[in-house]
Amino acid sequence: MALERVPRRVGVVGYGRLGQSLVSHLVAQGPKLGLELVFVWNRDPGRMAGSVPPSLQLHNLAALGERHPDLVVEVAHPKIIHEFGAQILHHANLLVGSPSALADQTTEQQLLEASHHWDHAVFVARGALWGTEDIARLDAAGGLQSLRVTMATHPDGFRLEGPLAAAHSTGPRTVLYEGPVRGLCPFAPRNSNTMAAAALAAPSLGFDRVIGVLVADLSLTDMHVVDVELRGPPGPTGRSFAVHTHRENPAEPGAVTGSATVTAFWRSLLSCCQLPSRPGIHLC
Repeated sequence: MALERVPRRVGVVGYGRLGQSLVSHLVAQGPKLGLELVFVWNRDPGRMAGSVPPSLQLHNLAALGERHPDLVVEVAHPKIIHEFGAQILHHANLLVGSPSALADQTTEQQLLEASHHWDHAVFVARGALWGTEDIARLDAAGGLQSLRVTMATHPDGFRLEGPLAAAHSTGPRTVLYEGPVRGLCPFAPRNSNTMAAAALAAPSLGFDRVIGVLVADLSLTDMHVVDVELRGPPGPTGRSFAVHTHRENPAEPGAVTGSATVTAFWRSLLSCCQLPSRPGIHLC
């Protein structure tokens, strides 16, 4: 039986703070791990000047196949997954750093079809979601009745669009959104990825029944706080199994990504490089 192909040639799409960190790790640690950085793409190529060697700069994302990647890591924006996700899967496995893109049902279906057609995997980084495996196991066993994810940070840490862009804090702590994760992702695409990962970890609830809460808190100038609350169905005594985790992630003022999330993403990249290339969507 043929061995599964293990990704070795890695391309990075996006050169913001997270992309810069991944590129730095790949350059410094990649060779000893058997990983080769083969390209870096950014919507604004000027951002790569002076820090990414010209030979690694990819100026046309549609030409990524010429670099023969085994794995393409997206850390840019959900629009990249909407516009190029299926095309990337033609050439390589895909690690999605913007899982809020999958709240769009058309995009999710396109990725699944391309994944099965080209026999490439869609990996989704868990990011700041604590307890991903536990949520997935409980859901698979039919023991998950509700899941709620609250993300709170200073208003400067939000990148909101549409009607949420006009939302203003009305006090020290303001709830900007509370409802299904699917309704939040289009308007907070860079601040809802943890919630999107939760929806993917619990497919019995999915984007329509996992509840997302976005909170602007003026006191959280240097951290992102994520609370995950889950509950199972009532047992014979009428009481339910319940878990509440509280995660404080240090972050620079105004940053979208917390410090611990950057580290977690690197671990996700290494993890998916060790997993078999199976069609479908898989959290890592």
